[in-house]
Amino acid sequence: MSAALLDDSLDQNVELWKIKRLIKSLEACRGNGTSMISLLIPPKDQIAPVSKKIADELGTATNIKSRVTRQSVITALTSVQARLKLYNKVPPNGLVIYCGEIMTEDGKEKKVNIDFEPFKPINASLYLCDNKFHIEALSALLADDTKFGFIIMDGNGALFGTLQGNTRDIITKFGVELPKKHGRGGQSSVRFARLRMEKRHNYLRKVAETATHVFLTNDKCNVTGLVLAGSADFKTELSRSDMFDPRLQTKVIKIVDVSYGGENGFNQAIELSTDCLQNVKFIQEKKLICRYFDEIAKDTGLYCFGIDDTLRALEAGAVEI
Repeated sequence: MSAALLDDSLDQNVELWKIKRLIKSLEACRGNGTSMISLLIPPKDQIAPVSKKIADELGTATNIKSRVTRQSVITALTSVQARLKLYNKVPPNGLVIYCGEIMTEDGKEKKVNIDFEPFKPINASLYLCDNKFHIEALSALLADDTKFGFIIMDGNGALFGTLQGNTRDIITKFGVELPKKHGRGGQSSVRFARLRMEKRHNYLRKVAETATHVFLTNDKCNVTGLVLAGSADFKTELSRSDMFDPRLQTKVIKIVDVSYGGENGFNQAIELSTDCLQNVKFIQEKKLICRYFDEIAKDTGLYCFGIDDTLRALEAGAVEI
């Protein structure tokens, strides 16, 4: 494992630990009335409409009958407004804000103001006033973050996307005009067939080259598995083609037939490959365990067990990461 990849892995683990600690502390928070505000803004939203919504809520909050609750809600909303003014636009991974007055263990009130950009894109939009903070979307960030690649191709073009957790991203797409099986006349059938095959070949080449550019980083595949989808034979031809990078061929976990191309085909491909995607991590773990027991059976000495022996091997740099 390279130093850069190791650093990225460590940074990811640190962020996970921070989120876990934050979730644990927020989950225990309770307040009086509905003065605890949870605000989640997804990456593609704008700050201005959210600020307007908070301003409208401030106007509505003045009608709350209970003086204590009214003052607490107005204070929390004002704090949210102040936090929003710190941002010109929504950060790339979205924005999370928690504001409100909580009750401490000794019965005293304490103000909580938290705003941050999550380490992964947050897919939910949320605004709630309650007697607790809503951390369900944060908990979803801790779910399995395995990334899968999708190539959707048909006679009209190709789409390249990824699926990570519940976040779907379209990386790039392009269109293509391919001749039909039958010409309109004016040229020989042999020449027409040759031109048609050349254009199909060039289309496959472009898809294969784009896939290499999209799904390979530093000569290594950046997704756990690849799903090829389409409404014609292109996907099968691509999987068997010499133009398709062998490093990507080994990552193909499923080939599915879809009724559409483009984004609709992408959505359908995700639905049709759900079972396969869920099994990938299980299969990887099973292979790892089988390899471990093979080393024990062969008595190669390339294994260890127990906390002390494992830690010593880690410190000596003798463990394969």
